[in-house]
Amino acid sequence: MILASASPLGLLLSAAAALAYAVPALAARSVGAVTARRVLLLAWLLHGLLLAWDLLGQVPRFGFAQALSITVWLVLTVYAVESQLYPRMKARWALAGFGTVAIVLALLFPGTTLPASSSPLLPLHWALGIAAYGLLAAAVAHGWLMSRAEAQMRHAEAPEDGGLPLLTLERLMFRFLGAGFVLLSLTMLAGMFFGEQLYGPAHLGWRWDHKRVFTLLSWLTFATLLLGRSRFGWRGLRAVRVLYVGAALLLLGYAGSRFVLEVLLGRAT
Repeated sequence: MILASASPLGLLLSAAAALAYAVPALAARSVGAVTARRVLLLAWLLHGLLLAWDLLGQVPRFGFAQALSITVWLVLTVYAVESQLYPRMKARWALAGFGTVAIVLALLFPGTTLPASSSPLLPLHWALGIAAYGLLAAAVAHGWLMSRAEAQMRHAEAPEDGGLPLLTLERLMFRFLGAGFVLLSLTMLAGMFFGEQLYGPAHLGWRWDHKRVFTLLSWLTFATLLLGRSRFGWRGLRAVRVLYVGAALLLLGYAGSRFVLEVLLGRAT
């Protein structure tokens, strides 16, 4: 676990990024909005360097905690862009908290050494899957913001520091959902038709293991939500709940399966 496989530079980057994330998560009001944004940007940069070191270092490693860490970093990247387009987007403290948790998990559970692969398609396949995770996680984040705003409206509470209108949040949620669904579909098709080229003869065709079953169930859930939105006008809390179900199934599909293998069973694959 920790320290046994982490390099001194990796430990330094992990500690610095986790502490930087903790500032806007725990003390945003004390340090002020401007300082909190700057510290969050620093944390995001350190987090990116840490991910690059873990994946491109001398002994690259990957596992469920690294997948979650990359997903959080991608969501923060989306937030950084959106906060410029929509200055009223307020989610720094929550995302910074997730950043701290993700880095600590990756430090405690460093994953397994990545196998050498001769296939040039494997990095592309992983990139598609990770990008799908990131976009769908961004959709979940917008769904959470929408649920919070709707709850505040029901209780006649004014959102702190303003906030985006419900319709804007809903529109952004479905845009990220649609983009993530496309990438998830491409990732599944690549695994189905190019499994042998990607992972070797043992992965020829579609294998009904836990990872693929949960991933397929999540894909069907997202497809149902998009169809319900298009044909029946699904929106609001109903749409958010279905989104949460699909995201939970997807999380179980890879991160959950890897957690069981790496932590509970102590196996690399």
